[in-house]
Amino acid sequence: PSATPTVTPTPPPPGGKKVLGYFADWGVYGRQYFVKNIVTSGSAAKLTHINYAFGNVTNGQCAIGDSYADYDMAYTTANSVDGKADTWDAGALRGAFNQLRKLKAQYPNIKVIYSFGGWTWSGGFAQAAANPTAFANSCYNLLKDPRWADVFDGIDIDWEYPNACGLSCDSSGAAAFRNLMAALRARFGSSYLVTAAITADGTNGGKIDAADYAGAAQYVDWYNVMTYDYFGAWAAQGPTAPHSPLTSYSGIPTAGFYSDAAVQKLRSKGVPAAKLLLGIGFYGRGWTGVTQSAPGGTATGAAPGTYEAGIEDYKVLKNSCPATGTVAGTAYAKCGSNWWSYDTPATIGGKMTYAKNQGLGGAFFWEFSGDTANGELITAMSNGLR
Repeated sequence: PSATPTVTPTPPPPGGKKVLGYFADWGVYGRQYFVKNIVTSGSAAKLTHINYAFGNVTNGQCAIGDSYADYDMAYTTANSVDGKADTWDAGALRGAFNQLRKLKAQYPNIKVIYSFGGWTWSGGFAQAAANPTAFANSCYNLLKDPRWADVFDGIDIDWEYPNACGLSCDSSGAAAFRNLMAALRARFGSSYLVTAAITADGTNGGKIDAADYAGAAQYVDWYNVMTYDYFGAWAAQGPTAPHSPLTSYSGIPTAGFYSDAAVQKLRSKGVPAAKLLLGIGFYGRGWTGVTQSAPGGTATGAAPGTYEAGIEDYKVLKNSCPATGTVAGTAYAKCGSNWWSYDTPATIGGKMTYAKNQGLGGAFFWEFSGDTANGELITAMSNGLR
């Protein structure tokens, strides 16, 4: 087996700032991104937390999302964190859960949080919210399963969106989210991390106003504010706009669709700044059929992407369509008739300065596999929060 590269650890930022990354369980398939890549990229030394995505929410309960990827897939010496292949011994843990266990053995400062829901599986939360105590008990039993109880340090709820519409619409009421988080905290206790990924809709009467995020804040360690995906090629004709603007700008297609609007709205409701993490996308969103380089141009549809039209990893875009300008604290690029927006190490630096100036708890990103092989985006986050 090839020697594991020696990485000089960069300690996580001082002052308790969090650097959290999402690990997507499906990345082990087409993307061939394994927990080991967190180490070889140098990212493990710069992290404080990993959100493992996603567990499912079904029948009002927490459930395993992908049993094969999560705890059954056998790792070879080549793709295992410690260079040791998995065994088929009875009761042996395999899959990403076992890889996370090995990662934590090498980097004991990293906490692993199991995230439930997400865009695709948020429909299950309505039933969960009807009996929060039963839901919390099911989650506790799943995370404390003796096969992997040592792997997880917390639970994250990614409900898109309480009392509002995402892939489906929820009408469980403004108090449902607070009640759900209260039940989780009561069941898991004070020593376990309880967090949530929440909307970054800063508009008046928008998704932040639809649920009691302020009331739930007392029960959570922090919120991951999803300050990305504001604009994209689901509006096929444009106007082109950066998907993760930090501030407003002249010509923004929707007032209140920018990061600072969400942060200030949450703070004004009484959510402590230290319980807010700023979200960074390790990908771009793009259109094709675009003639003007500045934002606000018309388009004919989604730009082609490796896995899905209209979206592409940073590691691809930095070479295929390098940034040609900046707007609202993020970058954009025009190459041929394609127009993309994404964050670069430089714009991430600016966003981390903002996070520090606002007294935020840190920052998080979606997701590991979009970064370069040497982890240049997470490096910018870690350095920027110092």
